[in-house]
Amino acid sequence: MNKHCIVIHGGAGTIQRNSMSPELEKQYRQGLTDALVAGNAVLEGGGTSVDAIEAAIVTFEDNTLYNAGRGSVFTHEGKNEMDASIMCAKTGMAGAVAGVSHIKNPIKLARAVMDKSEHVMLCGKGAEEFAKSLNFDFEPDAYFFVQQRYDQLMQIRDSGKTQMDHTAADPKEGQKKFGTVGAVALDRYGNLAAATSTGGMTNKRFGRVGDTPIIGAGTYANNKTCGVSCTGHGEFFIRSVVAYDVSCLMEYKNFTLKQACEEVVNKKLLRLGGEGGLIALDAQGHAEMVFNSEGMYRGMKRAGEEFVLGIYRD
Repeated sequence: MNKHCIVIHGGAGTIQRNSMSPELEKQYRQGLTDALVAGNAVLEGGGTSVDAIEAAIVTFEDNTLYNAGRGSVFTHEGKNEMDASIMCAKTGMAGAVAGVSHIKNPIKLARAVMDKSEHVMLCGKGAEEFAKSLNFDFEPDAYFFVQQRYDQLMQIRDSGKTQMDHTAADPKEGQKKFGTVGAVALDRYGNLAAATSTGGMTNKRFGRVGDTPIIGAGTYANNKTCGVSCTGHGEFFIRSVVAYDVSCLMEYKNFTLKQACEEVVNKKLLRLGGEGGLIALDAQGHAEMVFNSEGMYRGMKRAGEEFVLGIYRD
């Protein structure tokens, strides 16, 4: 029997101790713990890696601190457009949704695309129609309204710029976070799975979609190599096909998981000017939480071991 493990992230970016109150840090750590507890409970009970990462992501999507689901940032038009994806390494199947609104848990819809359709990605109104056909939970605009998120939009809406998620209420403090949540798990049957969910960028326009719902860019899982979930400036991660690139280095160049993650995040992405990070787990249970930013909300729980939580680089 394999030793199961789950790794999670809640976004990377400019996350500094001097701008984080003890109470806020406590809340973020509790959010990470809640996700690990939910995912680990599935694994402990003999559940699959796919079920475990879905359970973990749902806790993030229900937590307004994280830019996913209920805590999603606002578009230029004052709406929430959410993206999510999930991939099962055992079957090679994947599902994703992009630009959806009013869906309480986008990760559940991505899972449904994988399990209950012949497609990989559905977007916008079409994805929502698919959700209605399956009697998914829809929520009104008020459910997704978080005052801090709306204030962030008001501060830059007329600037023509987009903005990453913030860990502080005042963006003048220089705090920016790539607001994405993700999870990767290895179950007792030796199967990997990966998932990612996000509300995207504040003030985004024209239906902008980042790397999160793109299989191979923001999410990827392969039992021969690894499972990966990314967080960062999506355009760079799309152009670099980051998640798949980590897997390719392992499969075709015999890199270890650590070598592959370091090569992609701290060399390739940095050369391009891309900031962010990723979590990864291989089929032997080796885990990596790598980022080139000042911090990344992250955590890990192995069978029989203590929780590992982190926010800052040190």
